[in-house]
Amino acid sequence: MQRGRWGSRFGFILAATGSAVGLENIWRFPYVAGENGGGTFLLVYLVLVFTIGLSVMLSEFVIGRAGESSSIGALRKLKGGAWPAVGFLGVAAGFIILSFYSIVAGWTLAYIVKSASGLLTISEPEALAASFESFIGDPIQPLIYHGMFMVLTVGVVTAGIHKGIERTCKLLLPHKRHSGGRSWRTRRFISSADWSV
Repeated sequence: MQRGRWGSRFGFILAATGSAVGLENIWRFPYVAGENGGGTFLLVYLVLVFTIGLSVMLSEFVIGRAGESSSIGALRKLKGGAWPAVGFLGVAAGFIILSFYSIVAGWTLAYIVKSASGLLTISEPEALAASFESFIGDPIQPLIYHGMFMVLTVGVVTAGIHKGIERTCKLLLPHKRHSGGRSWRTRRFISSADWSV
C-alpha cells in the first residue's frame, strides 16, 4: 500500500493548524480563561503552548518524516526497545481525544441543523440553556448527531490525505478564500518556508 502525500504545503499547514488549535480552544477556552484570571491565565497558556506544545509538535514532525510510518512503526524503526510503547500512548491519546471531541462535534452538527431550520431563534439565555439541557438529556438525538459526525470523519479519513483531510481543511478552515485576500502575505510566507528536516 502506497502512503498518501500532501498535495501542498498549505494543505499540510491548515491540517496542522486544525489539529493544534482543536475544538477545546474554541469551545471551552474562553470559559476557562475567564474563571482563572483572564489575562494571567492567557499568558501562562501561551508560554506553555510555545515551549511544550511547539517542541512536541516539531518532534512529531521530525519522527513522522524520518520514520514514514505510524507513530508506533516510526518509533520501532528509528529507536526500537520500549519506544514503540510511547507511540502506542500517542495512539491511545488520540482515541481518548476523539471520544470527547466527537460528542461535542455532534452537538455542533445539531446546532447547525437547528440554526438552519430556525429552531434556535431564542434570544433569552435561560431558554437556550433549557434547550441545550433538553437536547443532551434526550437518549436518542445526541447519539444520532454523534453517529453523523463519526460517519463524516470516517469518510474524510478513508478518502486519504490529499482528497480527504487536505480538501476538508481547505473547505472548513479560514484562509485566503474566506478572508477576502487579507491572508495572502501570511500564506505566501508560510508556504515559502523551508520545512525540510
